Amino acid sequence: MTVFHPADSTQEAAIAEAIGAVRQKGFAAALWGLCRSLARPDNLIVLAYRDAGPPVVLVQRPGHPQVFQRLEATYLAGAYRLDPFFALHLNRAGDGAYRLRDIAPDAFRRSRYFVDYFGGTTLVDEIVFVVPLAEGLSLSLCLGRDATSGRAFGVADMAACVRFSPVVSALARAEWQGLDRGTGPLEDTPALLIHAARQQGIALSPRQATVGLMILRGHSTPSIALSLGVSPQTVKVFRKQLYARCRISSQAELFSLMLPLLKG
Repeated sequence: MTVFHPADSTQEAAIAEAIGAVRQKGFAAALWGLCRSLARPDNLIVLAYRDAGPPVVLVQRPGHPQVFQRLEATYLAGAYRLDPFFALHLNRAGDGAYRLRDIAPDAFRRSRYFVDYFGGTTLVDEIVFVVPLAEGLSLSLCLGRDATSGRAFGVADMAACVRFSPVVSALARAEWQGLDRGTGPLEDTPALLIHAARQQGIALSPRQATVGLMILRGHSTPSIALSLGVSPQTVKVFRKQLYARCRISSQAELFSLMLPLLKG
């Protein structure tokens, strides 16, 4: 016997409205309505990640005033390279709903990126729909909970997003298929960092640059060791060498030094 849930009719109505709004002026509002029916987010942003160049903002629905306050000056300018959702693009994640706490590095909440940037947005939780559009181009539809509600997403919220993920993906493809993917190869972020550091008189090896980026992205020493296939002690040596080259002694100083370099 099929059990009817009142929420189902709300979600079906929101889906119908979004389908009717595809390629129309009201699509962003209809997409917001669908997201609200699934997980009651406080905010929404849709980003197009590309292999070359910064993300493009397609939809933006703020909740708390601080959520997108530094979006252009900090995130789009270069800090996105430290974001777990950008890592999903680089790693060619498939269609689906992903929760930030499930895909973020193990020490993400202790990273300077989280403390100095993410924490200032008042965001407390995020769920993202990943939609690959073409080679080198993917969409991230990010649903956020911020200080407006002050609550993380619940099990039922995530379950609804997973259940309706194919619908959200189909709608996003219908709306944004043919989006310009930009030009250029997949970015080599460590190489970019090495080049930018050299302009400041800092000579970094590829391994030092990689370790520095992983530290800033929120990876612990054991996580970096596992990823690189080396021992934790070796990672500590690389970190010591990196700090010596940069003439710093803490992750906070590393973030302050490297963020302007990542902004290019």
